[in-house]
Amino acid sequence: MKKKGIVLLMLLTLVLSLLTACGKSSTNTASGEKSVIDAGAGENATELSYWTFVELHGKHFEKMLEKWNKENPDRQIKLNVTVMPYDDMHNKLSIALQTGTGAPDIADIELGKFPDFLKGTPQLEPLNDVIDPYRDTIVKSRIDIYSKDGKNYGIPTHVGASVAFYNTEILEEAGVDYTKIVTWDDFKKAGEQVYEKTGKHMGTADTSAMWQESMLLAQQGSDFTDADGKPQVNSPEMVKALQVLKDLQDSNAIATIAGGQPDTEEAYGEYNSGEYATAFMPLWMMSRFTNYMPDLAGKIAIAPIPVIEKGMPRSVGGGGTGTVVTKTAKDVQLAKDFLAYAKLSEDANIEIWNTLGFDPVNMKVWDMKEVTHNPENEFVKYFKNNPFDVLNEIRDEIKYVKSVPASPTINNVLCTVTLNEIFEDGKDIKQALDDAQAQIEQELQ
Repeated sequence: MKKKGIVLLMLLTLVLSLLTACGKSSTNTASGEKSVIDAGAGENATELSYWTFVELHGKHFEKMLEKWNKENPDRQIKLNVTVMPYDDMHNKLSIALQTGTGAPDIADIELGKFPDFLKGTPQLEPLNDVIDPYRDTIVKSRIDIYSKDGKNYGIPTHVGASVAFYNTEILEEAGVDYTKIVTWDDFKKAGEQVYEKTGKHMGTADTSAMWQESMLLAQQGSDFTDADGKPQVNSPEMVKALQVLKDLQDSNAIATIAGGQPDTEEAYGEYNSGEYATAFMPLWMMSRFTNYMPDLAGKIAIAPIPVIEKGMPRSVGGGGTGTVVTKTAKDVQLAKDFLAYAKLSEDANIEIWNTLGFDPVNMKVWDMKEVTHNPENEFVKYFKNNPFDVLNEIRDEIKYVKSVPASPTINNVLCTVTLNEIFEDGKDIKQALDDAQAQIEQELQ
């Protein structure tokens, strides 16, 4: 009865949202921005539907669809793209897959939500056959995180290698050389100097995201969950990670920021006005700089993140979106073939870099200097140094943190309660993490 009640409630919510949307323009983001991309397709083209929560992803598919239709005259496609808000899209997709009605042919699912869609029997098509031709050239861990029982269900958009973004204008004013920052102790000394000389903070104490904790856990060879996927958020490594960050906060090297983390609209303004000197984020943060922080063009340098001790790995894959094909797709094989072409081929990964500013999952592109060092590329123009010089320096050090069924609960508790308790309220770290562990275990029962 409980399960039926939940499904009925979700269905009612969906119906109400659809009724509300009927009175609005079809381009309203509350109901989804819709567009049909024909990309020169003929009358006999198959129309496939695609749901996403990132408008730029649709623009990438548009470019790849033009190439696909030229190369496949007998398998042409029109793409019906719907862009929806993050939660709205994932909720509607979940309901559509549970009920077997209304799901798109292709959809984006964010990494943090992906485990929810793998519970029980996934209503997604395995993609092993279309991924196989590219396996030797793509980063294995970025495929594994969208997999279950040896079946690959999602195709990634990027590696998401974590790096440090340094505002060199602030650092130079304080007499700090970012290239000398190797350890977190180095970063702390630099942060104290920046605060003393400029009154600015070197970095952020994040309360609404776990990018920094992921980096510090990966350096120690640890994770938010154990080998069996059970939560271990009060592990010695997690205590150590939070202690490093809390020490930085206590020394005024870092401070909380509007929005709770660098990747928010509120934070973009803080960075653009020069209030913070560093963002520790996955490389896809480059597009946020070019789109939302124009005043920093030519001032931001990219570097490896600091480590607790020299020799530790200096990066971890952060965030991600797995694109899937649903069981109810009107032409499953066509959708799968196009998806692999649009996200794993060399041409696709060149476009992913050029259009989105993401570090391509097909690492052959990392060695294409004519692509990565193109002086006309907007990201090459914007940043003080070349992103791929840093990526190639750390390419064998990019670790990953697992995404498992417990991950959404862990993320929710840490980002809505625990990190605020530590960085805003000054709660004892071990006590806060013990409380989080207990709450997570209770919610997962």
